[in-house]
Amino acid sequence: MTEVDNWLTRYEETHRDLTYPAVYWAAVPMVVLGTVGLLWTLPIPDEFFAISPLLNWGTAFLMAATVYYFIISVSLAIGMLPFIVGLAGVHMWLAQSEFSPLRVSIGLLFAGIIGLWLGHRNQKSLWPIVHDLQLMMIGPAWILSVLYRRIGIPF
Repeated sequence: MTEVDNWLTRYEETHRDLTYPAVYWAAVPMVVLGTVGLLWTLPIPDEFFAISPLLNWGTAFLMAATVYYFIISVSLAIGMLPFIVGLAGVHMWLAQSEFSPLRVSIGLLFAGIIGLWLGHRNQKSLWPIVHDLQLMMIGPAWILSVLYRRIGIPF
């Protein structure tokens, strides 16, 4: 079993009996968006800014996630690129907007966690939500893998 198969199988085992799959599928990107936003708002060392004005903890996290996606599966990584670029784009826009990036990120994270809870509501335990947060960056790849299976793209 490859590493990507191992991760996706582990993730899928706890997501077979979702109460509200559509809510869950919307919540996963919200959790990622909120978490990346929180990382984006953390103070950065001067050395980061000297390298690039766009380098911060959020972009560092996204770069590490992208490298990991390419390590486990090139086709999933290519499919995840629009999601990763979209996350960065939203946060670059948010940083220049009149909205508070911190408040928006906290709101997205909170709404996403509620969505995860609704998705796992019939399990009557908080463990699946904690598990989802631990595997936060596998969730979007799992959703993409489900789509890939439906349309016949190998990964």
